[in-house]
Amino acid sequence: MTATPSRTARIRALAQHDVAEAQRALTALLADLFGMNPGNVRINVDKYSLNSLNGFFDSDGQPYFFKFHQEEREEAMAGEYYRAEILSRAGLPVDQPVHMSAQPGEQILVYSRRVDPRFSDVLFALDTKDDAGRRREAVLAERDLSARLLDVYLETLHPVTVAQVSAEPIHRLFHERLIDADTRLSPGGRLADFYVGKSFVFPGAELDWDRFSRLKFVINGQRYISSIGELFDAAAERLRPDRLADAGGVVAHGDAHNANVWYVETAGRAELSFFDPAFAGSHIPTLLAEVKATFHNIFAHPFWLYDPAMATQAFQARARLDGDFLYVDTDWDLSPIRRDLLEVKAMELWRPLLLELKRRGMLPADWRTVLRSGLFLSPTLVMNLRAGARSHTPVSSLIGFSVAVMVGSEPDGGTDRMTGFLDRIDPEKQE
Repeated sequence: MTATPSRTARIRALAQHDVAEAQRALTALLADLFGMNPGNVRINVDKYSLNSLNGFFDSDGQPYFFKFHQEEREEAMAGEYYRAEILSRAGLPVDQPVHMSAQPGEQILVYSRRVDPRFSDVLFALDTKDDAGRRREAVLAERDLSARLLDVYLETLHPVTVAQVSAEPIHRLFHERLIDADTRLSPGGRLADFYVGKSFVFPGAELDWDRFSRLKFVINGQRYISSIGELFDAAAERLRPDRLADAGGVVAHGDAHNANVWYVETAGRAELSFFDPAFAGSHIPTLLAEVKATFHNIFAHPFWLYDPAMATQAFQARARLDGDFLYVDTDWDLSPIRRDLLEVKAMELWRPLLLELKRRGMLPADWRTVLRSGLFLSPTLVMNLRAGARSHTPVSSLIGFSVAVMVGSEPDGGTDRMTGFLDRIDPEKQE
């Protein structure tokens, strides 16, 4: 039986082809949920809102900002949403909404409107044109936030039960996107909708799913052990909620990509603060807490995930088939600001967190597999990476799948940027 689409789902669907009608529906929803008098409702065209909608409105002379996140089949899901108070009580900087609806299918946050930029916009400018001074300021802000995050993670790290972990909404960003809602089996969800049985078009190669999912990638001469299909299978097994209690749990935002982070400049030093804690929780699996932020704030840039057209202009990528291998040549790489952020994330957060897990006897032997699986799912199931399915071109699609393989698979000998990152944070390795 198909669930009736929620009001937020209908508004998101309307916004794809009739923005004016979506804004009228949203006006009625805001009035109904919060007893407000919304006017001048405007939905943003936001490249970062891959699974959400945001915008502005006025009510009784006051300006507001709204945002809501909407997942497939969310109407039938149980669980709490938007628990900003959990983050605030733990000491994390988080913007508190002035109005909130947390009902499944009608989850929406209303904030007092701010003029601060999001951190994503600051970093996009640095991707486009590097500025050493602005980059240094951004890196310092990231370092300060990482220090606060680490303090909270270490203070709240605790053993968790399978039931506690399984109840957290963060799994909707990972395992729930792999499986069928009824059978609980993979492939299902977005994996089936996006890729299974579909075609893949790259510069130099056109493939069906059956062939593509079995190929081993060779990226700029570096061969990788696992195919796309094997990486999805491994994630479906290892990221099951009932297997993620082994490293304990922490209080975390869970989805802190930088479009959910304000950048506030005060007295020559910038500060960062969260908003839209749609997947926040008290028992977030420790090894998943920073995965989305690590991928979406670093490896998704420059350009290819959120700005495919720009990536197609800025970078080259070409594929060549040879037996069971897909050879990829590309000049895409992290920009200077993203490399700096990766270093901060490695040394100021991941390494000390893993060291503490090891000290407490809570670090799984396969922690690299857990991180790689989460990082692999972050781009592949946040949006459809196939060329023509949404906004991706053959070039950006090839770059995207190559980055996903790089973060998801161990290389077959040699090293790469992801392996170097994992070696830096490995508590078994000496600095």
